[in-house]
Amino acid sequence: MFEIKNVSMIYDMDLDEKMYALNGFNLTLPDTGLVGVIGPSGSGKSTLMYCMSTLKVPTEGTITYNGQDITSISARQRETLRRNEFGFVFQKHYLVPYMTAMDNVAVAGISTDKDIKDKAAKYLMALGLKEREFHKRPSKLSGGQCQRVAIARAMINNPKVIFADEPTASLDHENAFNVMKILKKYSKDRLVIVVTHDRSILTDADITVEMWDGKLSNQALMG
Repeated sequence: MFEIKNVSMIYDMDLDEKMYALNGFNLTLPDTGLVGVIGPSGSGKSTLMYCMSTLKVPTEGTITYNGQDITSISARQRETLRRNEFGFVFQKHYLVPYMTAMDNVAVAGISTDKDIKDKAAKYLMALGLKEREFHKRPSKLSGGQCQRVAIARAMINNPKVIFADEPTASLDHENAFNVMKILKKYSKDRLVIVVTHDRSILTDADITVEMWDGKLSNQALMG
């Protein structure tokens, strides 16, 4: 599904000493599975995710998704790709403050889907929220509950790829592992990419990608 060739992301291009967030990075990923990307702060993990998801365009190199070079497509094509095929979970939940948990999930759904609220409820329950919490606004939910709403929102359109940047950072261990079980189940016929500092949540990952200074330091098949 993804083929990354010689990708670099360079900041401070006008300075004598350039800053490389990614430095000649190479990686190939399959169509399905749970992929964990791990490394210390500043290793390039999040930059890699942003480039793969077209939120950023790398300075050099190519990223091919399903045979298409997504580093050379237009901004509108990138937006369409993200809307139709990608789901996102960030460190911050970015929920709409005046909407309920249910509406925050449903609003991301396809407008022609008549059962969207039923689907939203299904995902919210699977992620551990109670029915009484469906109608609460983010200010009335805990940080962990808000993050689980954000994960449900990412799944609502059954995207082919979910990009998750530290998805369990605000959760206790029990809920963190519950979230990872949901993502693992989803990855059976989809691709889920989890960027994290916490190696313990990657026990069920199919592939782990370790990064250091913008480069691949190790790649392992798990299981």
